[in-house]
Amino acid sequence: MSNKSKIEICANSVESAVKAQQAGAYRVELCAGIPEGGTTPSFGEIRMARQLLNQTKLHVIIRPRGGDFLYSPIEQEIMLHDIKVARQLGADGVVFGCLTAEGYVDVPLMQKLMNAVGEMSVTFHRAFDMCSNPKEALEQIIGLGIDRVLTSGQEATAEKGIPLLKELVEQADGRIIIMPGCGVNAGNIRKIAEETGTSEFHFSGRSSVDSGMIYRTSKVSMGGTVKIEEYLKDVTDPDKVKAALSELAMKDENDKALEKKNKSLNPKKSKKEDDWDDEDDDLDDDK
Repeated sequence: MSNKSKIEICANSVESAVKAQQAGAYRVELCAGIPEGGTTPSFGEIRMARQLLNQTKLHVIIRPRGGDFLYSPIEQEIMLHDIKVARQLGADGVVFGCLTAEGYVDVPLMQKLMNAVGEMSVTFHRAFDMCSNPKEALEQIIGLGIDRVLTSGQEATAEKGIPLLKELVEQADGRIIIMPGCGVNAGNIRKIAEETGTSEFHFSGRSSVDSGMIYRTSKVSMGGTVKIEEYLKDVTDPDKVKAALSELAMKDENDKALEKKNKSLNPKKSKKEDDWDDEDDDLDDDK
């Protein structure tokens, strides 16, 4: 089976989403509130992103606030409404995750939200990294019919989380996609791919751009007690995305050459099996 690597860009704005598309990203996850770990973007952002993304898939995070993943009844209703809005606006997928107070997957709530997604693809986001038992959580997520899990391997970065990521890939055994995220970049993406066996990757690839403001004041801050650079704007950097894609392309070529060599040494695979592999690739591209 072909395992062409794919990159998902965490886009903090429609501008970032467009730049990700220009750089060749397979998919974007549109988020607001990046300093809080990502929150649900506005109706207008989703709509504009959908209008402008014609080559790159659009996934939307469904997270009503920052902080933990234990949601009140009101927040649960907000999430249901936001999922329906994302679906109505033509999003290809949604990204969410809900936990119990004990750190387990909130299966009843997740099922309720899953019932609202329709044909959209679903990613269980990094709430997974806050689960008390990742192996059990993975089985529950698979049972819910979710397409992928975004995780750093329950470490500060995906590179540090390689040991658990590898175990999760082995446990998943093709039943769900394990997508490393957090601290992924062109300098480590190939290492993560080779050591874990994953083929989808999530990162931001952003650079800071100076504000166009001429008049500036240092007396006030819109971030309250949190120090935020008022006159810098973080935007997806196409060069960073292309560099990561280049690293993955080299890995894919090496994998392809190795697969071809193995086939020549052991040509036992039937044409029917090759056809099945092609069908699997088509199904993966639809997600």
